[in-house]
Parts: sequence; structure tokens; C-alpha cells
Amino acid sequence: MMKALAMPFRASDDGDRTRQGAATLVLLAVLLFIACLISLGVGPTGVGLKDLWAYATGHSASLTTQERVILEAVRLPRTALGLLVGAGLAVSGAMMQGLFRNPLADPGIVGVTSGASLAAVTAIVLGGTVLSPMALFFGNYFLPLMAFFGGLLNTWLLYMIAMRAGRTSTTALILSGIAIGALTAAMTGLLIFMADDRQLRDITFWSLGSLGGATFGRVSSILPFVLVVLAIMPFVARGLDALILGDAAAFHMGIPVQRLKKIVIVAVAAACGASVAVAGSIGFVGIVVPHLLRLTMGPSHRFLLPGSALGGGALLLIADSVARTVAAPAELPIGVITALFGAPIFLLLLLGRNGIGMRDVQ
Repeated sequence: MMKALAMPFRASDDGDRTRQGAATLVLLAVLLFIACLISLGVGPTGVGLKDLWAYATGHSASLTTQERVILEAVRLPRTALGLLVGAGLAVSGAMMQGLFRNPLADPGIVGVTSGASLAAVTAIVLGGTVLSPMALFFGNYFLPLMAFFGGLLNTWLLYMIAMRAGRTSTTALILSGIAIGALTAAMTGLLIFMADDRQLRDITFWSLGSLGGATFGRVSSILPFVLVVLAIMPFVARGLDALILGDAAAFHMGIPVQRLKKIVIVAVAAACGASVAVAGSIGFVGIVVPHLLRLTMGPSHRFLLPGSALGGGALLLIADSVARTVAAPAELPIGVITALFGAPIFLLLLLGRNGIGMRDVQ
């Protein structure tokens, strides 16, 4: 494996970064709070930060009925959904990079998200016919569950193909991700051919990514999946740190390597699948956020995983605020905003001294 690809995972030359990591978490929490305020108080309608303060302090009588409806039925669920989706995507990206010991491993780039999208499109097209019994049985959870299993299948296939003799083959990782993505895209195209006009409008949502139409029903459908991923972070952090040294070294340190890998694979599939189910395909969150945090707080997953949750939530809320205000009253797809923001940063990381040197790619 290329020497430069291991650089972000090496121990810091500055020694212990515990204090720096804790300080970064505090700053990220403040940033997330500010992003929530922006998401709740900024938009194309007349409800602003002043109205939000009146609502939060119990003086909602000064708000009109329309303003209260905008806050309670539109902005509150949209903010909650953006926070959960951003946290889920960023944490799944950090976990996947730790599992593969490779900073290029991102659910969107290597094809995991495409598997979840295919399963979601399958639920849309066949949910009223072949899969209608399942749709009726699972209700609001049908779409997230389908996306979860689609992401799980792709993640497992990717893991089996990319791992060679206990090590990750970078070439196999990228090429297998491209192949899996192409296969799922072809199958998605077949389903689009079978879809009617209403289903086509719904499918367009997955290709662009959006938090539009957020409801507390969608929030409740993704909440269990993201909470499970967030809950296991303290239990997998030490194991992911040990995997940096290799499977054999981690095993001799007392880490149940195979069980850890299975847990991480399921967690990544859960976070990505549920996120795709409610927000569509949103790229670069899972690769840019962990990269930037490694440069500031180091490679320790004890800080990296919660930092990714906070940073991912803040990034997606800010991107969503931009998407619905920059071209108001029209709304840009949030996937476009994250790509415009994330792609240049990713290129800078590829070319930078502390990132992945392009001269090392063979």
C-alpha cells in the first residue's frame, strides 16, 4: 500500500493531543449550536433570529400563526434531520476509514451510498406492488430498512474484495467501489425505466439530495439508526486505533478483530442507509470532515468519532441553510452545495503536505 496513504493515521509528532482534542470538541459543539441557530432562524420567509428567541423564551404570543407553523412544522424537523444525517455520514466515514486503514475509504466514493440508494429506489418503485406487504408491515421504517440492507450488502462486498491477507488493497478498494457503483447505477436505471411519473419525481430526490419535506416522521425513522451508531462510538474507538497497527497487532492487544469489523460494517450500513433513505445521496461529508479533524486533533478515534458527529452535523446544517437562501425562493439541492464545498477541500488535502501526495499514487 502506498506510503502516503498511511500518513493521516500515524501518531502525532506533537505527542499527546488529549487537551487539543478536548478543546476541539468544545469548539465543534459551539459551532454546531451556531449552525442550529442559523438553520432555525435563517430562511426565505420572514421568521428570523429575533422570532426564534421569542419562541424559545416562551413569548410565542408575539408570533403569528404562520410563523409558529414555519418554526414547528418546517424548520425544527428540518434542523433535526440535518443534524442526524450529517452526524451519521461523518461518523460512518471516520469508521470506514479506520476499518480499512485508508483515508480514501468513504461511503459515497467507494459505492456504499449507491447500494443504499438502489435499495431506496427499489422501495419507491416496488413498494406499492411486489413489496407492498413489507411496506405495510414496517410503515415509516420500510424505506430506512431497505436502504440499510442495501448499504450493508455493498459494504460487505467491498470489504471482502478490498481486504487481502489482512491488509487493504487501495487499488482494489477504489476499483471495486467503481465497479459496485456502476452495477448499482445500472440496476437503478432499470428501475427508473419501470417507474411512473410520480415515482420518477421521488427518485430525482435521491440523485440530488435534499432536506426538503422534512417531518418529525422522517426524523423518527432515522433516529434509531443514528443513535445506535453514536452509542457504539466509545466501544469501537480503541479497537479502531489498534487496527492502525494491523490486524495481528490489534489481536495481540486483546481486540476481538473480526467482531469489531462486523460491528463497524453494520454501523456504517445503518448510518448511510438511513441517511440516504431520508435525504438522498449527499457526498463528501464523510470524507472531508474526518480529514480536517485529523489535522487538528490527531488520529485517535476517542476524539475523532465524536468530533466527526459534531462537525458533520454543523457542516450539513450550514450547507442546507445556504441551499435554501442563496437562490430564494428556489432551493438548491444540498448535494450540490456539499460537493462545491467538499471537492476543493478534498483536492487540497490530496495535494497538500499533510494530506495524500499525488506523487505517491502509483
